[in-house]
Amino acid sequence: MATAIQKITLSSSRDIPFNKLVLSQANVRRVKAGVSIEELAESIARRGLIQGLHVRPVLNGEGQETGMFEVPAGGRRYRALEMLAKQKRLNKATPVPCVVSAANATILIDEVSLAENIERAPLHPLDQYRAFQAMRDKGMTEEDIAAAFFVDVNIVKQRLRLASVSPALLDIYAEDGMELKHLMAFTVSHDHARQEQVWEQIRNSWQKEPYHIRRMLTETTVRASDKRVVFVGIDVYEAAGGIVMRDLFESDDGGWLQDVGLLDRLVSEKLTTIADEIATHGWKWVEAAISIPYGVTHGMRAIKGVPLDITEEDLVARDALQEELDRLTAEYEEADELPDEVDARLGEIEASINAIDNRPVGYDLDEIAIAGVFVSIDAEGSLFVDRGYVRSEDEPVKLADETAQEDDVDPETGEIRPPAIQRAVISIGGQSVQAEDEEGDGIRPLPDRLVMELTAHRTLALRDAVANNPHVAMTALLHKLVTDAFLHHAAAGCLDANVRHIFFPAQADELKDSSSAKSVTDRHQRWSDHIPADDEGLWDWLTELDDGVRMDLLAHCVSYGVNSLYEKVNPYGGSGVSEHGLKVRLTQAGRLARATGMNMVEAGWRPTVGNYLGRVTKARILEAVREGAGEQAAQLIDHMKKGDMAKEAERLLADTGWLPEPLRAIEPEAEAASLERADENLPAFLAGDDAIVEPKDKHFAMIAAE
Repeated sequence: MATAIQKITLSSSRDIPFNKLVLSQANVRRVKAGVSIEELAESIARRGLIQGLHVRPVLNGEGQETGMFEVPAGGRRYRALEMLAKQKRLNKATPVPCVVSAANATILIDEVSLAENIERAPLHPLDQYRAFQAMRDKGMTEEDIAAAFFVDVNIVKQRLRLASVSPALLDIYAEDGMELKHLMAFTVSHDHARQEQVWEQIRNSWQKEPYHIRRMLTETTVRASDKRVVFVGIDVYEAAGGIVMRDLFESDDGGWLQDVGLLDRLVSEKLTTIADEIATHGWKWVEAAISIPYGVTHGMRAIKGVPLDITEEDLVARDALQEELDRLTAEYEEADELPDEVDARLGEIEASINAIDNRPVGYDLDEIAIAGVFVSIDAEGSLFVDRGYVRSEDEPVKLADETAQEDDVDPETGEIRPPAIQRAVISIGGQSVQAEDEEGDGIRPLPDRLVMELTAHRTLALRDAVANNPHVAMTALLHKLVTDAFLHHAAAGCLDANVRHIFFPAQADELKDSSSAKSVTDRHQRWSDHIPADDEGLWDWLTELDDGVRMDLLAHCVSYGVNSLYEKVNPYGGSGVSEHGLKVRLTQAGRLARATGMNMVEAGWRPTVGNYLGRVTKARILEAVREGAGEQAAQLIDHMKKGDMAKEAERLLADTGWLPEPLRAIEPEAEAASLERADENLPAFLAGDDAIVEPKDKHFAMIAAE
C-alpha cells in the first residue's frame, strides 16, 4: 500500500499597516553590508517595495496575539520604510505586503531570518552588465542608469564596456573560462575579431596577464602621449574620424590612437600649413619634419637676429609678475607640498615671464632672402621653429672669396673649390630598422650601426661633461699639444692646433632631444651672443676676459673635438679608422669620462625599444633584463615573441640604471693594456696614465684647440 505524501502548506500573505510592524530582535543581520539603508529607501521610493516582509504575530504573556507583528526576515527593508515614514514620505498606516507565519510554528524565528539571508543567490556580474546594456538599448542614458542605482556614472560606463566585449568571450567568462581581470583587459579594443584572435593565442598559455592582453590589442596603435598626438590634438584626430581606444579600468595616459596613417597625415598637413605661413615672411627655404636630426646645421652659417624692443607695458607687467613670483616662493619655501592652485599659478607666472623674455627676433631682410628655417616637433609635442641658417651654396660670392683659405683653392686652376655641403636627411616616417632574423637567436655582436648610435649618445654626453670641466679640458688640450710636439707631427701655418667639430654619421632619432644635446646647444648659443664676428675684435675681446671665463670658453671649444664614436675599422688602410686608432680613441674617451665623472645614466640615457631593445636579439634582451632587473624578471618574459619581449623589457629596465656595453665606463686596467705600446714612444715624464699616441689616421681624431 503506497504511503501518502504529506503536502506542504505555505504561509498566507496579507497587507499589514506599517505602524503594526516591529523589528524582531531575532533578526540575524547585525553587521552593515551591501546597499545602504539610505539607498534602499530611495529605491523603494522609486520602484516601490519589490519584495515583501516575513512576519510573525507578537504574543502577550498569556500567549494571545496582540495585533502587532515582528519582522525576522526583511529587517533592512523595514528600516528603509521606517526612514521614509520619518521623512513624511510614507504614511505610517500604509499597508505593507507581508508573508505571515503562524505564531506557534515549530521553526525557530532565528532559523527563518538566517535562511532568508544565506539562501539568496547573488546575481552573476555578467547578468548585471547585460541588464545595464538592455536598459540603455531601451532609451535610458548612462546618467539615468547611474541615478537609478545610486552609483557613479563611470561605474555604469565600465559595466557597459564589459558587456560590449565579444559575445564569444562573454560566454567563456560566464562559464568561468576566464577571470574578470581578463575580460576587463579585452575592453581596450572594440574589434571583436581581434579580441577572439588574441584569446585563441593565449588561452592555452600560462601567460595570461592583463597587461599582456592589452599590449597585444594595442601593438599597432599610437599612445595618446606621443608627441605627434600632442602636436595635432586628440580632438582634431577624432573630428577627422579617428578612433581612440580607452581603458576604463587602468590608467592609460589618454588611451591609444588606432588610425596611425590618419595621425601622420594630420601631422604632415599641420606642419605644411605652418611651413607655408613661415615661407611668406621671405625665407629662401623651409624644411619641415617631425624630427630634425642633431647636427643638421653643420656647414651652415647662423645669422644673428635682434630681439624686438620691449614695450613699457611689458616691462611693468614683467616686474609685477616677478614680484608675485618672489612673494609666493618665499611664502611657500618651507612647505612640503604646494597647494594645487598655488602650483598652477606659479606655472602661469613663469610661462608669462618667459613669453616676455623670449620676444620675437628681427632679422635683416637681405639675410632672410638667403637663409632658411627648420620646423619640427619637440619631445613634448610643441612646435619648434629654428630660424636663420644659410647654406654654403647660398652664401654671396663676395663673402666666399673673402673667407677662402689656402685649402679652399684648387692649386692647379687657382679657383675656389665649391664648399662641401652636408644635407639633412629628413624623414617624417622616421628611420626604418630591419627586423632581425629570429632563427638562431643568440648573444651575437651588436650591429655596427647600433653601436655607432649608442656611442653618439656617449660622445655628446662626454662633450657636455668636458665643457663643464675646464681643468680636464685644459689637460686634454695640453696632452694633444705635447703629443704633437714630442712625436714630431707635421704642422702647417703659424699654429696647427684646432678643434674640428665631429659630426655623427649615424644617430638615433631621440639624440636631438636628449639632455646632453640641449645643454651643448644652449651653452653654444650663450657664447655666440657675445663673441665678436671680426678677427681683430675677437682677439681684443679674448684678451680682456678674466681667466675663469677664458677657461670656460676653452672647455666649450675643446669639447667639440671629443670623439668617442665607434666606427667599423678599415683593415686595408686608406679612409676610415684603423683598429689601433679606434682603440686609442675609445680608451681616451674612457679616461675623459672618469676624469669628468660623466655617467650615461645621469646624462639621461634609458634603454628603449627604439634605441636598443628592439634592435638586438632575444638573447641580448634577456641578458639585459637579467643584469638589470634579476633572473626572476627575465623568466617573466623569456617565452614572449621578440616585439612583446622588447616592450616589456623596456618597462622592467626603466629605473634600473642598466647600460649596454658601449655605454659602460671603461675600466683603467683595460685602458692601460691598450696604451702599453703607446707609452714606449713618449718622453719619460709623459709615460703613464696620461700618455697617448695620436692615431695615424686623423679622420676622426681629437685635435686641440687654440
